[in-house]
Order: sequence, then C-alpha cells, then structure tokens
Amino acid sequence: MAKQPPTEEEVLGYFDSCSNWGRWGPEDQLGTVNFITPERRRKAAALVRDGVSVTCSRPITTDLAPDVVSQPIHLMEKSGEKYAGKKSGPEEFQSSSDWFGMRFHGFTITHIDSLAHIFWDGKMYNGHPAELVVTAGGATVESIDLLKDGIVTRGVLLDLPRLRERAWLDDVEPIYPEDLEEAEKASGVRVESGDVLLVRTGALRRRNEEGPGPTSGLGRPGLQAACLPWLHEREIAFLGSDTHQDISPSGYPRVALPIHSVGIVAMGLWLIDNANLEELAAACEQRQRWEFLLTFGPLRIHNGTGSPINPIAVF
Repeated sequence: MAKQPPTEEEVLGYFDSCSNWGRWGPEDQLGTVNFITPERRRKAAALVRDGVSVTCSRPITTDLAPDVVSQPIHLMEKSGEKYAGKKSGPEEFQSSSDWFGMRFHGFTITHIDSLAHIFWDGKMYNGHPAELVVTAGGATVESIDLLKDGIVTRGVLLDLPRLRERAWLDDVEPIYPEDLEEAEKASGVRVESGDVLLVRTGALRRRNEEGPGPTSGLGRPGLQAACLPWLHEREIAFLGSDTHQDISPSGYPRVALPIHSVGIVAMGLWLIDNANLEELAAACEQRQRWEFLLTFGPLRIHNGTGSPINPIAVF
C-alpha cells in the first residue's frame, strides 16, 4: 500500500501535537537535549569495544561548487615561504597563522542548527520571541553556546540506501516512519530517548561520484513531514543526515521545510545538517552494528545560531 503524506493542515497541526513547549519549564532553552541524561551517557560509553573512531563531518574547503551557498574564505596571515633556507634564531620566531570566515548554514558544511535558527509566526522554541535574535548581537537566547559542555550520547545510523539495496536515494524520494522502522529491524536497533539519530540517504556519495548539483531547481531526498510525530514519540535528542533533513520540495506551500520548522520551533529538536555518513556506514557494515558512542562539541560562538561541527563515532 502506498504511503500517504499528511495534508498541509495536518502538518500545521504538528506545531501543537508535537510541541515540547513548557515540558521542561517556561524558561527552557535546551529542548530535546534534556533527553540526554547522565544514565544515557553511561550507557553510550559502554558501547565502545574496539576503540575505533570515525568522523561524521565533511571537510571545509574554499572550493566553489553549484551547491555552495557562500564560499568560505581562508587567508594566510603568515606562511612559511619567507623562512625558506633560514635558520631559526632569536631575531624572529618562525610560525604560520591564518584567518578563516564562513557562512555554515547551507548545503555543504557539516553544522548544527541551534534553536535560534528557525522561527514560526514570530516565535522560537518554547515561545521565545524571534526579535531576541538581533542584528547587533546575534542570538541572545537559544544560542549554540548552550552546548558548551559538549554532547556525549548514543548514536544510531539508519541507512536507507542499504535498506533499498541502492547506492543512494533518488531526487525527491521521501522517507516515511515506516521506512525508519524497517531500517531499524534490518539493523537490529531501536531508536530511543536521548539518541542522536543519523539518517543516511547516500546524497554525499552521489555528490562525490556525480559531482555537485545546484541548490535550487532540483529535488532532494529526505524525511517526509509524516516522520515528525514518530521523532517526537521516540524522544530523540538530535536528528542528523547527509542532507538538510527535509525532502525538497516538501509539497506544502506554507511549510517549505517541515522537519526544520516543526522540529526546531515546536519540538526544540537540534539538527545536524550535511553530515558525512559514508565512512560511518562502512564501519557499521563491517561490524554489523549500527549503534555507537557519538560525541561532538560545537564551537563556543557567543550568541551564535549554530556552529560547524565534527561528530565522532566511537566503536
């Protein structure tokens, strides 16, 4: 039987039915991070058996490509060229230094969205007014700096191309809750409270093999809005993918990015966009184990709406 997407009215209803506003008090700014308890961290640490670590981040480069929204800037303030053939001495300390600037929100840099990144009807998660994110000072509430102590919890990979026996999902190929549950069964795991759920679509493999495509005009695979009640019920702490999570176009004129809008604003769900799940998928396949310790520490950007990150899976 064909899976039926919810109507736009049903999706709009998720702002209420999937809401976590007030769940941890009227002043809460952490949202689903509250699901990561000390006990969840202890259990996650116990998953480490081999002592092998795997990155889940794409490299940050200054390369131009059709899907690069804003080219990162890398400038060398000092380089080693001037020291060629020179001996070190007290007159000058030999060193190099550089300056880096980027817009990480987009389609190519692995980053985390803070709860200040998305608004709906002029509100952020838990009812905080959107105007508290200001031009002069940034996100004065729900900033990325709230994660200053880092994230340590269980990660779970659900590999949809593996489930469908393909290299990657096609353009505008939706992922439904039934697909997530089928991937769970195929991998012998169940997504639980406090987990970081990583959903692989194979988009990065396709980009690596076929080259980058434009950011507009073409569809992207991703989670259909029907997944939102499922994500809310499972109480995940973070959702990550090798895309920007949402199937695109969403099919809803008013809600262009339901996973972002309902997830961040109503649920307080933190998102990891544009992850690299290729080496992770290979490591999971090799061990026939799709759960692992996952750690990451965003940059402490004062009043930032997000941060580049390098999540590390440890087996």
